[in-house]
Amino acid sequence: MIRLGAIRHSIFAQIVLWAIFTAAEITFGLWMLTDATIQRTNHLALERAIDLDLAGMVDIYASGGAEQLASRIEDRLALQPRNGNSAHYLLADANGNRIAGDIGKWPKIKADASEATEIELDNAAKAFVRATELGPNLRLLVAHEHHDLDVLLRQVALAFLIGGMLAVLAVALGGWMAAHRLASRIESINAAFRQPDDAALERLARGSGDRDEIDELTRHSGNALAQLKQLAAAHRATTDHVAHEIRTPLMHLDNRLVKALAATPDSETASRIADARTEIRSITRMLESLLDIAASEARRGDRHGLAPVDLSVMAARLCELYADSAEESGHTFKRDIEPGVRIEGEEMALMRLITNLLDNAFKFVPAGGTVWLVLRKGPTLIVSDDGPGVPEEQHAKIFEKFSRGKRHPEAEGAGLGLALCRAIAERHHLEIRLAPSEKGACFTVAPETK
Repeated sequence: MIRLGAIRHSIFAQIVLWAIFTAAEITFGLWMLTDATIQRTNHLALERAIDLDLAGMVDIYASGGAEQLASRIEDRLALQPRNGNSAHYLLADANGNRIAGDIGKWPKIKADASEATEIELDNAAKAFVRATELGPNLRLLVAHEHHDLDVLLRQVALAFLIGGMLAVLAVALGGWMAAHRLASRIESINAAFRQPDDAALERLARGSGDRDEIDELTRHSGNALAQLKQLAAAHRATTDHVAHEIRTPLMHLDNRLVKALAATPDSETASRIADARTEIRSITRMLESLLDIAASEARRGDRHGLAPVDLSVMAARLCELYADSAEESGHTFKRDIEPGVRIEGEEMALMRLITNLLDNAFKFVPAGGTVWLVLRKGPTLIVSDDGPGVPEEQHAKIFEKFSRGKRHPEAEGAGLGLALCRAIAERHHLEIRLAPSEKGACFTVAPETK
């Protein structure tokens, strides 16, 4: 079944609807023009017929008088067919009293001005009439019915209705077939952007063979995606190399400090060496977090490497570990995990997302506080606490790199935990945000809203 939202957001569906509407509008316009033309032509023909009939009656009156005219009127009424556009007459005196004819009374029409108009006869039929004054006490009215015109107009309307429906159906069918084919070709481009694997890029490079604008767009999109993929690969290779070149000297330096720490008897020097090792480990963790953020941001929307992950099992396993740590740190840890919550994703990255949120909560909540973890289908993950919360002035930049909260001045970190959470969430088409709460902080992770 076609969804209304899909029609509203599809340019091809809108084009088909526009073509259907245009075909219906043109058919209606042609019917209106044809109807008006037929009525105007028939009106002119009726005027000419009545004028000829009236002129003949005037000639009869001029040559034979009123009695001859009355006799001829009765003869014509007796001889004319009962079906078709019948003629009607009324010969009356100056007061409108009938002398001859089949029209009962004189209508509201001026005979001295030879006025013409449309009236309704005694039999409810519509007729076009013209009147003339034959003498001081005699006037004549000639009327011709036009009920055959109504039959003709109904037939023309029916023909246009049937023809218009067939035309609209043909336009709809042809437009749908063309739009479906175009949509399929565009979908191949969108699919390649969603998952730019080698097979998708190869299909784009081949094109469709139609050699039109969309085929040209397909080839250009394939070339652009291939170049972006090469640039991303080169970027990852460069960052990995830089990280290796930085991490290796730091590890060597840490090993030397370990040896120096083992050799020195001086407690002050040992303390400074230990502080230096802490700084080295902090730099190493910051480097690894930056690399993880860059990798997640670079692969946003890339479905390659994703696999089904049972978030319920993962969250339950992590909660068991944090429950033990919470007892030792004096925190209360509560969780509410709905079973069967699954998602297509990277298991290690999603585990990092949950642990970062839990670490962040336990870090800023003082002893005696409570941390909650809620997991629902969607998936929707909520990690909240009753700690000091996040100052309002920091809400806008809490997920930026190197943004450190001021809830707990003694808390350590480079301010990359929430930035990494956002990068991982976006990689999985999820959205992380700081939800309003009466007390403490409440972070929610849910599917992206379009």
